[in-house]
Amino acid sequence: MAEEKLFEEKVKKHLRERGAWVLKTWSGGFQRAGVPDLLICYRGRFIAIELKAEKGKVSDLQRRELELVREAGGLGFVLRPSHFSDFSVMLDSIDKGTL
Repeated sequence: MAEEKLFEEKVKKHLRERGAWVLKTWSGGFQRAGVPDLLICYRGRFIAIELKAEKGKVSDLQRRELELVREAGGLGFVLRPSHFSDFSVMLDSIDKGTL
């Protein structure tokens, strides 16, 4: 779990440095199960990210919530440390207006 928390801090810092609005969600009795870890608004795009350690398992509910985000026109995906550079490239594409 420590690996995932450190990764979360890295992702949030990177997003905020780029000017994104970032909300960390908290699981518990006050929100429905499966909501992605981070809800982001970046250059007018809605992004929902489920953060996982390299071998972390994504639940069916988490997959479904990400699918619903995509169906609504947002970007929803699982992000692992090994794909952080791809994530940064995706943000560059949003900056350039190509995504």
